[in-house]
This record gives sequence, C-alpha cells and structure tokens, in this order.
Amino acid sequence: MRKTLILARREISGYLCSPVGYVTAALFLLSSGVWFFLVIFRSGQEATLRPLFETMAVILVFSNPLLTMRLLSEEYRSGTFETLVTAPVTDTQVILGKFLGVMGFYMLLLVCTGVYMVLLALYGRPDPGVAIMGYLGMVLLGASFLAVGLFASTLTMHQPVAAVLSVAILSVFVIFMQSLTLYAPAPWGQIASRLNAMTYFKDFARGMLDTRGIVFFVSSTALFLFLSVKTLESRRWK
Repeated sequence: MRKTLILARREISGYLCSPVGYVTAALFLLSSGVWFFLVIFRSGQEATLRPLFETMAVILVFSNPLLTMRLLSEEYRSGTFETLVTAPVTDTQVILGKFLGVMGFYMLLLVCTGVYMVLLALYGRPDPGVAIMGYLGMVLLGASFLAVGLFASTLTMHQPVAAVLSVAILSVFVIFMQSLTLYAPAPWGQIASRLNAMTYFKDFARGMLDTRGIVFFVSSTALFLFLSVKTLESRRWK
C-alpha cells in the first residue's frame, strides 16, 4: 500500500505542476460556473444544484479524458515505462497508484465547486441532502470515468489518441445509451437504460441513494481498472 500511495502522490504532484492539469481544471470550473450563473443562480429559480450536477456529468465526458490521457501514454512515449516495470512494484500497484493520483486531483476540482453550494445557501434554502447525494454521485461517476480514461491510456503512447478513445467509450455509455433509452423501442430501450450511466447518476442528483447505482459505478470502475492491469501485464512481457 505504501508504494501505491507514493505513486499516487507523484501523480498528484504532476498535475499540480503541469499545464494540462490547470487547463483542464479551468475548463471544467469555467464551463460549470457559467452554467451555474446563467441557469441556476437567478432570481426566482429553485435553490438546487440538481441541474448543475447533471450538466457537470456531461462535462466530465470531455474533461476527464484530458486528465487521464497522460497516465500511461506519457510513460510509453518518454521511455520511463521500462524503468517503471523494472522497479519493485506490481502492475496492480502501478494502476492503483495512478488511479488514486488522478482521483485525488479530481476530488480537488469537486471541492472547488463547493462555492456554488455556499452561494445558494447565502441566498436561498437548498436541500443539503440533495447536495450530499449529488456529490456522492459525482465521486462515483468520476471514478468510473477516470478508470475508463486510465484504460485508454494503457493502449497507446499517443496522448491525443488516448483522449479520443476515452471520449468515444464514455460517449457510448452516456450520450448514445441516453439516446437509446429515450427513443429505442422495447426491449432495446430498457437494455440501454441499464447500461446508461446517466440513468443511475440522475437518481443521485435528485437526492436519492440507490444501491443499484453504487453497484453499477463501483463495478464499472473495478472492471476498467482490471482491464488496465491486464493491458499493462501484456506490455510488460512484450
């Protein structure tokens, strides 16, 4: 566990010292902030963060791949992958360390969005239960998205390719499945609904704790972390 945490601290430091980290943070916070002030923080509007949570979930489809595209791709490109695989760490430790590192930076971004809740509390009476469940959903959703991006980064040494591949996978489980859920005839609509990340996330955004959503996000995170470990193992022996 100590080696995993060392790798995680290394990744967090990399984001704090990298322009990519600050650019991604600026894009995420700027786009969510614009939505908050134009749609939610207006006279006569309901004091709730639910529309913001649902908007941020879509933003993550495009922002999280920018965070994950360098995780393994940069190691391949720079040649440090050989040093990494000969170090006294397992493939599982490498993947978990990188995942915890990017997850830590993502959590910092979520903390920054707490200012929206403060503003609503100053000028209205938002339901704290909705906010808590919404942020829990953002943590679970973000973890699964970051695991997908980490897996994409294990497949190529080219960071733009990893980002595009990650966006493509996430778009299938968010945008494409959402379209099928709304417009596809039975039983395809029901099947798409069960594979649609937004189906489960919207329950959290409404303030509902649904164990099916927890199982879906935890399972998808574990699946893509497992695939990342297996991809790393295959590269180790090439």
